[in-house]
Amino acid sequence: MLHWLKNMELRGIYTILASSCSVYGFQDEIVNERSSTNPLTTYAKANLMAEKDTLSLANNNFYVTILRQVTVYSLSPRMRFDLAINGMVLGFYKNGKIPIMRDGTQWRPFVHVKDTSRAFITVMETEPDIINKEIFNVGSNDQNLQILPLAELIAKSIGMPFNFEWYGSPDKRSYRVDFSKIDEKLGFKTKHTPKEGAKEIYEALVEEIVKDSIKTRTVGWYKYLLEAHKIVKEVELKGGIL
Repeated sequence: MLHWLKNMELRGIYTILASSCSVYGFQDEIVNERSSTNPLTTYAKANLMAEKDTLSLANNNFYVTILRQVTVYSLSPRMRFDLAINGMVLGFYKNGKIPIMRDGTQWRPFVHVKDTSRAFITVMETEPDIINKEIFNVGSNDQNLQILPLAELIAKSIGMPFNFEWYGSPDKRSYRVDFSKIDEKLGFKTKHTPKEGAKEIYEALVEEIVKDSIKTRTVGWYKYLLEAHKIVKEVELKGGIL
């Protein structure tokens, strides 16, 4: 997704691409913005292609910044339960067990939705010569976590005994990310933690502020919309449904 901000005083346009640290794929070492990429999924490959094409547009009046976000957690207007921390809390709420993708040793970095939102605002408020043609990883070094210990942390944060169940094939994605650049160049630091986010989600589920539905899983929701669109087109006539 591209975010545009026209700044009349600077007579230019800020262009922020919401990319993903999934472009790193599987890595043995801690990676930064200068590290080689290794996209393993269609999603990651598409993000990397978008980065290259968007950066090629940058000039003195069209400022391009790439924000590589890590796995986001906590509450959002369209709740996502297909993300690691959010899904773990939902599993605990519904079944008393945290679902963990095998084999639990894989590393993954995380960021609270409020923090990654602030990163976009930070870029918008920064002089263009600092952010133009730059790539920033968005997150914090202390939130590089292995999945099994993360699940234990989630259980502790919501005051539940640690019960879990495995699912899926062993996850081939595993990477740790260095976030020093966004701190050093933009002074950006995260303020929220997985423990805090897990409590927010669990309390929202208990209070029925959020509910699990087909809308909370992106791939399933998009498939549903495509099928629904196909059905509507078959019975549509002059803008109405027969």
